[in-house]
Amino acid sequence: MRGRGFSKDLSKEDLYESVKTLVETEEEHIHLDQQKLFTLFSVAFQYLLFKSTKEPGAYILRIEDSALAEKLAKKSKDPSTRRFVQSLLLPRKLKYQKSTFFLDFFHIGSWSLTSDVPREKIKGAIIVKNTSGRPMTEIEMDEEESEENPMAHLPKDYFLTSLTEFVPKTITIAYEWEEGEHLPLKRVQFPFIKKEKERVAGLTLSRDIDLEKFED
Repeated sequence: MRGRGFSKDLSKEDLYESVKTLVETEEEHIHLDQQKLFTLFSVAFQYLLFKSTKEPGAYILRIEDSALAEKLAKKSKDPSTRRFVQSLLLPRKLKYQKSTFFLDFFHIGSWSLTSDVPREKIKGAIIVKNTSGRPMTEIEMDEEESEENPMAHLPKDYFLTSLTEFVPKTITIAYEWEEGEHLPLKRVQFPFIKKEKERVAGLTLSRDIDLEKFED
């Protein structure tokens, strides 16, 4: 019997068409900004997995924190993504065919594995930002790290720019997050993901409705 959390896995058709869209997107750095984080992560990860078979090398999953990584391992919308991320949680390094996947987080203390990889071997990365608005400088660090926050003076988007400056293909998953002008990311959206509805004063309103077009 399928678990309750898996009852709405992505259909093979939607997953295939979405990965195909990413394959056909020529821009180097992509921003997925729709609401369905677990769906978007499944699509992005399956794309990266496909890419790793065509371009062997190192691939990075940079997730905001370990709690979000565990949620992705449990709630991503296809079984192979869930299994892979579950296996990657520890020791945060996993071999897949001729490529190697690394897991790190938004604090530089977790970058020890990836910092040792020659830059020219890193072929792609997925960056996953939670819905919280915390800048990188406020991300909690592990207890064994220095009492002085080593990220205190870093740019707030350094979790991303530290990768886009040399990684040839990145996919950033972040909802309601406006990247700065120095981060020219290509926004990609998938038509099968519908905008969620919100309730206002007892009424259900679709986010597709532009309220400013209504006259008093």
